[in-house]
Order: sequence, then C-alpha cells, then structure tokens
Amino acid sequence: MPKPYSIDLRERVVGYVEAGHSRRAAAAHFGVSVSFVVILMRNYRKTESLVPK
Repeated sequence: MPKPYSIDLRERVVGYVEAGHSRRAAAAHFGVSVSFVVILMRNYRKTESLVPK
C-alpha cells in the first residue's frame, strides 16, 4: 500500500486551490494526480481536516 502524502503537501494543495486555481492546475503544479486533488478537496470541504484516512 502506498504511503499517504504529507500534511505539508496537502496544505499547499488546498491553499493553491482555495487561491482560485483549478484542481487540474494544482495537480500539475504539485506533481500529483487529479483524482488525489479532487478527493482531497471534497474531504477538506466536508470535514475541514487534512488528515489522511
């Protein structure tokens, strides 16, 4: 099973999207998958938490 992304990376991705960039742009900028960003943002908006499941 792969290791979860760090809280630091998660904070930077959320900040980037919250600053007005698209999820696709955030994925390209940070070198992660689009699905990771989409799921991260969905969970963040629902729970206000960045902790991996």
